[in-house]
Parts: sequence; C-alpha cells; structure tokens
Amino acid sequence: MRAKLLFLLICSSIDLFAQVQKAPDRKEGDGPFSQLIIRGVTLINGDGSPPRGPIDIVVEGNRIAGIHVVGYPGVPVEEESRPKLKPGGRELQAEGMYLLPGFIDMHGHIGGRGQGADAEYVFKLWMGHGITTIRDPAAGNGLDWTLDQKRRSEKNQITAPRIFAYTVFGMGTYDPIATPEQARQWVRDNAKRGADGIKFFGAAPQIMAAALDENKKLGLRSACHHAQMDVARWNVLHSARAGLTSMEHWYGLPEALFTDRTVQHYPLDYNYQNEQHRFEEAGKLWKQAAPPYSDHWNKVMDELLALDFTIDPTFNIYEANRDLMRTRRAEWHDEYTLPSLWRFFAPSRISHGSYWFEWGTEQETAWRENYRLWMAFINEYKNRGGRVTAGSDSGFIYQLYGFAFIRELELLREAGFHPLEVIRSATLYGAQALGVEKDLGTVEVGKLADFLIVEENPLKDLKVLYGTGAIRLNEKNEVVRVGGVKYTIKDGIIYDAKKLLADVRQMVQDSKRKENFEIVQPGMEGEK
Repeated sequence: MRAKLLFLLICSSIDLFAQVQKAPDRKEGDGPFSQLIIRGVTLINGDGSPPRGPIDIVVEGNRIAGIHVVGYPGVPVEEESRPKLKPGGRELQAEGMYLLPGFIDMHGHIGGRGQGADAEYVFKLWMGHGITTIRDPAAGNGLDWTLDQKRRSEKNQITAPRIFAYTVFGMGTYDPIATPEQARQWVRDNAKRGADGIKFFGAAPQIMAAALDENKKLGLRSACHHAQMDVARWNVLHSARAGLTSMEHWYGLPEALFTDRTVQHYPLDYNYQNEQHRFEEAGKLWKQAAPPYSDHWNKVMDELLALDFTIDPTFNIYEANRDLMRTRRAEWHDEYTLPSLWRFFAPSRISHGSYWFEWGTEQETAWRENYRLWMAFINEYKNRGGRVTAGSDSGFIYQLYGFAFIRELELLREAGFHPLEVIRSATLYGAQALGVEKDLGTVEVGKLADFLIVEENPLKDLKVLYGTGAIRLNEKNEVVRVGGVKYTIKDGIIYDAKKLLADVRQMVQDSKRKENFEIVQPGMEGEK
C-alpha cells in the first residue's frame, strides 16, 4: 500500500496523466538552406576553448560544412579570403556578434495542465533563449504525446527544441512494480515504445537494481530524483554502482555522505505530505553530511568520478527557498507568466512546489548554507573532471521556462565555474550525458547546425542572455536594455528569438485580457 501511495503521489505531482495542448504547425523560421553562411561572428564554443573571431560558419542543409577564421579583431576583413556564397544560398550578417552552440536544458518539463502551460508557450520560451534541445525527465504528458512532439520537432514541423523523452519508471501501470522480473519487463517495453531513457524516483533496492541493469543492457540512459521515501536504503552511490547515468537535484547525495547517521534527522512530527516540512528540512540536509574535503566526502566524490557519473544540479529551482521575495518578484513574471501559472505558483497545500505555509528568515538562512555546501561539492566535482550539466525544472516554485535556464547558468557561475565552464555545462556536457555528442554540443564540421547568436558578450555578463536583457546606462545618462538572444538556429533554420518571445508576450496579454487578470502578490489581493 505504501508503494502504491508513493507512486500515485509522484504521478500527481508531475501531472503525469494530464495533457496540455500540442504545438501548432510551424510558421516561424527561415530555412534550411542549401547553403547558409553566418558572417563575422566571435565563436564561443562548448569545448572550453577561448573565444575566437571573426569567423564565417558555413552550413549546408542542417549540418556544419565549414568554420573559417577570416581575419583579426579591429582589422577589416579581406573579402577574397571569405567562403563564397553559392547560388541559392543565404548570408546572415552577424559581424560583431557572438555565436554559441545551442543550449541543452537537461531538465525540461513540457508544461502541465495544472500550470496551464501549453506546448507552444513553453517551446517558444525555450527557443527564445537559445535552447535547442531539452530532456523531458518524466514525459509528463504521456509517452505517446511526448514522442509525437519529438518526431514533429525532428522534422521541424513545429517550432520546438529537439526532445529526449525519459519516461517515469512504472509509468502506464496502475499497480507498482513488485518484482525484479516485472521491472525488467517494464524496461524492455519502455524501450520498445521509443523512450530515450528512464526517470526514477526510487524503489526497493532489488527493483532499482534490476531496472537499471536491464536499461543499461539496452544501451539507454537514465536519471533519478532520489525521493525521500526510498533514499534511506538506496542513495546516489547505490544508483551509480547499478548503472544510473545521471542524478537530478541533489537528493540522495548528502545521504551518501552521512558519517554519523543513516537517516536524515527528521523532526518527530514530520509529514512528507506536508511540503513545508519536506522542503524546510531538506534545507538542513547538507549540514548533516560529511564536511567538504573530508575523507568520506572525497571518497564519495572519487567513486562517482570513476563511474563517469553526471550531475544535473538544477540550482535555480530551489532558489526561492533562500530568497523567496527575489524569485517571486523576478521582472519577467510581469509580461511572460500566464495567469494560470501565477496561480499555480501561489501558496497552496495542494500544488506541488507551492509550499509557502510559513516561509521566513530562518528557512532562508538555512537554505543559504545548504547552497554553500551543495555548490562546494558541485564545483569541486567539476574541478576533478566530473560532468556537470545545466537543467532548469521550470514550471514550479516561481521558475519560468527559458528564463530559469539562464538563471541556472548564473548560479553555476556563483558556484565557482568560469564562464567558459558554464557554457560547456550548458552545451557539450549535456550532449555527452544524452549520448549525442557526435551531433550536438559544440560547433564542429559535420555536427548539426544548432546555434544561438547574441549581440553582447555573454562571458562578461550572462544576464545578456535573458529575454529581458541586461540594464545599462548610456552616455546620455539614459537607462537602456541590451542583449537578449537575437537568433536561435536549429537544424539550419533561423528563428528570430525576439519575435518568439513577442509571441509569448501576446499569449500572456490575451490571457490576462480574457480573465481581466493582473499579477498581485500573495495576500495583497484585497488591497486592489
């Protein structure tokens, strides 16, 4: 009975059985072209190499055909040294701009009915921020629904990132999987249906071991959110040893670092169904783990490194826990957050991630310390050669699609990553974790033509990647906005990123007008 209740809780919290509206036929984007030449960019690649430019990049169809250094900064380019445009080709003048590989969001839920976020809304927010690939770690609208959007995206029939569908373990069964053979059979069936991998929340050790072993035999990837209901007997180390390829968030990692206990120090009146309890106590968990650089801390890290394990921390999704007001008042909510999504974010005993029963100074202080210790582990894991990716988990806890991914990049920077390391986590490392580094993650001849182009240098200020841009004061003492992704290119198709975001603003305006809605901060509704 406990297993069934946990399974149903997980399903309801990620809206597994409710589908949102699919994306409409694509109307946006130019191309692909027999030849596309992007002129004069500074290339910031995903491999950790320093910027270089000016460069002309040649694309044929949906593949990169040439990367040509065409001069030196501050010196006029000699036209005869540049690749020639063939008849029927297209030039994109991008002199002085910066080109990066398309971003990969490793934790991208494609909306949910509870949030009222249809696919077009979500996809355009992602594409408007240069995100050309996402991993959906749940296939929360159903696997068939997700695979349909995946196929249509692959054919560029819709305006959407390319999609990797990781089905929740046990999805499609009413009764929880109870035996190792049932686990293996479900994994085989999941692969036959076309899933790219599995998302686990935890299960009995013999079930987890069997499922991960079978998935590994089939050559599929996996991710896990080690939920508290099973983590006491199966933490990250158990999963990694059994073949798990990546972990999400940080659940299960502090538990592997315990030295003086085996169970989180829960208050005796704790109730997991009460999300204030769940998340307040989670903010005290890293303090219960072995301290940074201690023998046990190093031992756990070294074993994960030896297993080539990927960590997708999703720092951004918990940021409200350490600064609720900042996250709730983020400026993009005004124009980009749907009324239904704003209502979902509001304090609630039912909506997942809306646990603001009594969230104040003490909770935020504990979470700031939680972040300090968490970030220390992630930064050192990266320093020792570990793979850390970038994921957002948007649609919960005041985090908005697209914008939250850029915030994740800023938080990796806060953790100690050099900006070039941040970009590598958002591109190449994501491609490696998905097993598609031959096609994605860097700008190399032969790879798919997935790029983003921005007019400002994102290494100097990651804020220029936000759809709302970055604030500057010009020589006339006027406040201006700079940045925002200018072009998102997927499969050689050029999208006007700012037009995609304008479409989203219009969706939000229409919804507000229809409902006569305006954003009001929680508890202040009576003052309007």
